[in-house]
Amino acid sequence: MHVLHDAPLAPLTTFRLGGPATRLVTAVTDTEVIDAVREADDNGTPLLVIGGGSNLVIGDKGFDGTALRIATRGLELRGTTLELAAGEVWSDAVARTVEAGLAGIECLAGIPGSAGATPIQNVGAYGQEVSATITEVVAYDRRAGETVVLSGEECGFSYRHSRFKSDPERYVVLRVRFGLEDADGLSAPVKYAETARALGVEVGDRVPLAEARATVLRLRAGKGMVLDPEDHDTWSAGSFFTNPILTAEEFAAFHARVRARLGDGVEPPAYPAGEGHRKTSAAWLIDKAGFTKGYGTGPARISTKHTLALTNRGEATTEDLLALAREVVAGVREAFGVTLVNEPVTVGVSL
Repeated sequence: MHVLHDAPLAPLTTFRLGGPATRLVTAVTDTEVIDAVREADDNGTPLLVIGGGSNLVIGDKGFDGTALRIATRGLELRGTTLELAAGEVWSDAVARTVEAGLAGIECLAGIPGSAGATPIQNVGAYGQEVSATITEVVAYDRRAGETVVLSGEECGFSYRHSRFKSDPERYVVLRVRFGLEDADGLSAPVKYAETARALGVEVGDRVPLAEARATVLRLRAGKGMVLDPEDHDTWSAGSFFTNPILTAEEFAAFHARVRARLGDGVEPPAYPAGEGHRKTSAAWLIDKAGFTKGYGTGPARISTKHTLALTNRGEATTEDLLALAREVVAGVREAFGVTLVNEPVTVGVSL
């Protein structure tokens, strides 16, 4: 276990923002993770768990407590079963499963961050979510003071949400287990229309795994969603806002606002989202509210490649970023009556 005091946290996040932690502990085994958590809980010390830092917005004042960086490693494939230590780099793990000829997470290629974060957020992209393949999550239950194994059903997954996210102070993820598919080198059925178009196939078709992964990486890179230290469009948390899910009544009111603002012939994106609900596109809302690619004149701006990513152009502070986020939220609400919700976790700050 490695311990630093007054340790900078900005380098541990993809935004490269945030002040220092009073104490930074780097744990490389599950035992070290549990020991660090127990020590903080026994002493009443605030605890911040950091994986890949791709979903964190840390305040400029930093974190007054113990920041625990989970750097555990371990990837084991047994047939179609995959087990990952929480600290494993997610994009590397996806590449390994594709090389092994196993389908189920190939369209989640290029997503930054650690394996342990994926069940918390129910990470998803291009028609796949980890909830479809996660069979078990091994976690330390801070309330019970013991290690527990939760089935996929017990994780309470929903759109970008889970049991872990709804009760963030209770569990620390240690390991994640997945059930994948051997489809003779082919991908899972392609579910996302954009991916199908890029592959030149129909939705529902299967393609070679390596081709699916390469196509998703190309699509993500075109939107600035693959980390590149030289490209400030990737100094972000990826999608900053979740796609709004609206009741039928809310969607009708939203649709009326769209027609009033943009004309009768304009139809907003709409997708089924469970009984009586429809999902629309946050990126579309942001763009149509006037926040186009590259919007902003300060050190925090909307990505030049994708309206859903807020970025640090190199000299930004967290307050610069939050000011931009608040401007976008207010503008979308005024234009369409829909309130955007941030996807990244905020530490010491809020919108």
